[in-house]
Amino acid sequence: MTATRRLNVTRHGLRGAQPIVFAHGFGCDQAMWRYVWPAFADRYDLVLFDHVGMGGSDATAFDPGRYQSLGGYADDVRDICHELELRDVIFVGHSVSAMIGVLAALAEPELFSRLVLVGPSPRYIDTEGYTGGFSHADIEGLLAALASNYAGWSDSMAPVIMGNADRPELAEELAATFCRADPAIAEHFARVTFLSDNRADLSRVHTPCLVIQSSDDAIAPAVVGTYVDEQLPDSRFVLIDATGHCPNLSAPEATVDAIRSFLGS
Repeated sequence: MTATRRLNVTRHGLRGAQPIVFAHGFGCDQAMWRYVWPAFADRYDLVLFDHVGMGGSDATAFDPGRYQSLGGYADDVRDICHELELRDVIFVGHSVSAMIGVLAALAEPELFSRLVLVGPSPRYIDTEGYTGGFSHADIEGLLAALASNYAGWSDSMAPVIMGNADRPELAEELAATFCRADPAIAEHFARVTFLSDNRADLSRVHTPCLVIQSSDDAIAPAVVGTYVDEQLPDSRFVLIDATGHCPNLSAPEATVDAIRSFLGS
């Protein structure tokens, strides 16, 4: 099966123009970008997709061996680019997909011209000299809760991830998106996501990067975004006035402005 079919690739904008590939975060799907991508449709060839087991992807394509690390998801990104014959790619990745983009660019740097990392975290677990925002016990508890009752976990975690308590419809949408994912695949993806450590990869990325950080993010605190920016050799850091881990939904205008400024520089 082709990558475009198994990962539910959709395209918008100008075919033949410079491509932007949008990649969503854990448990979500490409609809998370619906307030962002239209701002770029007049100048770019826009490519969106769903990670395996999420959204409209083909869950039967899931292979635990391939996806035992984020490298398998990075290979999917590269497969899409090769299949569509994309070049000079701008990659926009939210949350875990920020690190997926980093790995894709490390594997094939000539394929990518720029990386936009929205709410990135190279490691979620605190360790000596590094603050990720969670203890090891926190993450193990999160994964255990997800494994035992995925629907309940989705309902309880969505408001934490989304923030914006005054806009409950955002958390409700996120919870609904979580619940559309294949639970077994989501559990596997969560374990890979929250136990990964990609700190050592950052210094090897020479593709120009933009780090977009929400000012109030319970999943990837500001200190994490600052760390990512400091470790990347060629990066720009933008702290936007946004609450929650999904500024592509809660603050799309600020997200668009930051990306536009970066691409215009």
